[in-house]
Amino acid sequence: MRFLTSQPTYDLTYNDVFMAPSRSNVSSRFDVDLTSVDGIGTPLPIVVANMTAISGRRMAETVARRGGIAVFPQDIPTDQIDRSIHRVKASHAVFDTPVRVAPETTIGQAMALIQKRAHGVAVVVDADRPIGLVEPQNSTMVDRFAQVRDVMRTDFIALPVDTTPMDVFRTLDDAHLDVAVIVEDDRLIGLMTLKGAVRSTIYRPALDARGRLMVAAAIGISGDVEGRTAALLDSGADVLVVDTAHGHQDKMVEALHVVRTVRDKVAEATGVRAPIVAGNVVTSSAVLDLIEAGADVLKVGVGPGAMCTTRMQTGVGRPQFSAVVECAETARAEGRSIWADGGIRHPRDVALALAGGAGSVMIGSWFAGTYESTGEMMVDPQGRLYKESYGMASSRAVRQRTRDSSAFARARAGLFEEGISSSRMYLDPRRPGVEDLLDFITSGVRSSCTYAGARTLEQFHERAVVGVQSTSGYDEGRPLDVSW
Repeated sequence: MRFLTSQPTYDLTYNDVFMAPSRSNVSSRFDVDLTSVDGIGTPLPIVVANMTAISGRRMAETVARRGGIAVFPQDIPTDQIDRSIHRVKASHAVFDTPVRVAPETTIGQAMALIQKRAHGVAVVVDADRPIGLVEPQNSTMVDRFAQVRDVMRTDFIALPVDTTPMDVFRTLDDAHLDVAVIVEDDRLIGLMTLKGAVRSTIYRPALDARGRLMVAAAIGISGDVEGRTAALLDSGADVLVVDTAHGHQDKMVEALHVVRTVRDKVAEATGVRAPIVAGNVVTSSAVLDLIEAGADVLKVGVGPGAMCTTRMQTGVGRPQFSAVVECAETARAEGRSIWADGGIRHPRDVALALAGGAGSVMIGSWFAGTYESTGEMMVDPQGRLYKESYGMASSRAVRQRTRDSSAFARARAGLFEEGISSSRMYLDPRRPGVEDLLDFITSGVRSSCTYAGARTLEQFHERAVVGVQSTSGYDEGRPLDVSW
């Protein structure tokens, strides 16, 4: 990446910069390969942040099917993460995981479960055999305590598990239906929607060496670091994320040494070497210290997140674009890479982070307002759907993290918070699912690559030309939802 004019002497946010077009021979977005350049090599350079209100099993499997990876938070007990990882690994790599309900399930229960997935349907099963479908329109004007067997429709399409996404699309299109049930020996395996069939021809899933969906998990720098690392690797975590708000500290270095030692022992025994991500940092010196301690990837960003109040409370942090550019350059010189973590509000921000040298981009709050995030669906007085999100250094998160401490210790910790404890993240009616957001993001990033004349993200970083703009320059580029 180079600057269009001289590089300014002050630090920059994503809003401060733009990308100038270059001569290009890339004529189609589909000529662009978005495989990450972080050394992990996921087909999509998108990481779901390890936030308790966002990243869970449903998010992990959905994002992995489209080529990204989600990070389970450090606050989740190891036994729960073990169950979640095993369920992600057992999920089909192509077909969506269905919402399953029994015939006697009530309409109210079924509707609550349907909101956990974007495909908007529950499959009624009898001894693992699909016998009907329940959709929200089936339940209109029906008592919430009625059973799904009374309203399910039985005129659904069931296709064998070896059916290609293209054939699923043709079958559904010919029948004027939106969803097909996928079976093997009459057992429910998954389902696929019309849109899902199209997506399966565009995206590649992120798979481990055994062909299972990939998932990452976070480790804190306090407590039993060795035990948690060993447990996560035993569960099948593909990437280990050593995470704390201030990554450039002695305790992080000590934790990294422990994690690397355990990881290397497991790798020697199994032949599987899980990459170690560590952060958060924003300076070259921090990058070098954590690489020396054992980090393969550095997580970059202090204070840019939507739920973070660190900069306003402490004055500590750094404008994200400059932090990404400097840390990425330092990491590359050492044969390592970075994840740009935080500050992502639009697809342009993802593109700029990748142009600045990030191997992948981590997104948190933007994904909170989706069907697949872990929070419960809520409705505001105006009838708008939303989910609650909160920062991982907020008092709410601290209470969860210190649940095993004494009441006095928890009370002391609760006095010091950096982050919003409750925020409404509304579902965008145009893009209510995380896959909808991935379509939105990847469309923008692919197009950015064509403007730069790049077919890969490595070429994108090499060819990107970035300029500095004023606030009015940024505002000029914002579209208008209504006329003047």
